Amino acid sequence: MAETKPTANVKPATSVQAKKSSNLISLLAPVICVIAGYIIWRFLLGNASGFSKPDLSGGFWPNHDGPKNALNKMYLGGIIVPILIGSFLTMITFVIERFLTISKATGTGNNANFIRKIQYQLANKNVDGAIAECDKQKGSVGNVMKAGLHRYKEMIANTELSTDQKVLAIQKEVEEATALELPMLEKNLVFLSTIASVATLLGLLGTVLGMIRSFSALGEGEGGGDAASKLSVGISEALYNTALGIGTSAFAIIFYNIFTTKIDGITYGIDESGFTLTQSFASLYK
Repeated sequence: MAETKPTANVKPATSVQAKKSSNLISLLAPVICVIAGYIIWRFLLGNASGFSKPDLSGGFWPNHDGPKNALNKMYLGGIIVPILIGSFLTMITFVIERFLTISKATGTGNNANFIRKIQYQLANKNVDGAIAECDKQKGSVGNVMKAGLHRYKEMIANTELSTDQKVLAIQKEVEEATALELPMLEKNLVFLSTIASVATLLGLLGTVLGMIRSFSALGEGEGGGDAASKLSVGISEALYNTALGIGTSAFAIIFYNIFTTKIDGITYGIDESGFTLTQSFASLYK
């Protein structure tokens, strides 16, 4: 009777569970921020007390005139202003959200020092000590390393697989753990990159619309010095859109680059973690 060899399961289910996250903030934040932008524009910047010739009829867009300060002049920038304010508030919301998430993912200590501690523990064949270091470090690098170490420990006790198969099993565990961590780091960065691109265009659109209104008013007037003065004021008010758009875009670009740099550092630490585990196992458990 032919002898049948047991089939070895190289890769059981990963020990890392997918992180559940809600897209509620992604869906609601832009809408809420635009609504908040309109409220700020309509009731704060457009408060009737800030104008010498207020439009007391109210409504969605009161036709105030004679602004008393710079904030009231911003109101006269037009209906694009609340959208720009909403874009700025959206940018601030996702900056705070990404800062909290990436700070948590960075862990409690320096990743380079953490990797050296793991290498030391593994060199002394103290896998439990290495897992304890992961519990102290936390963060994405610590989570990926911990998942790999659990598989590392299983492979030490496995007598059915070759060394190459064991190394592949550890490597695959690290890759799956990495695939669960990275999306959480990059989530919602698209909002910052989009705002960085669109805010300037919205500002220019608001400026163009404002200048169209100013020149239309000039064409309907009788000309003269008073008309030129009104045109200058109208252009000044329209340029508030450009200032808001450029300012929002600049902040979005700065924070986007800061966050992507931090994510690159975490990704490098994760890659180094996988290399450390596979090389350590291949050299110690031939």
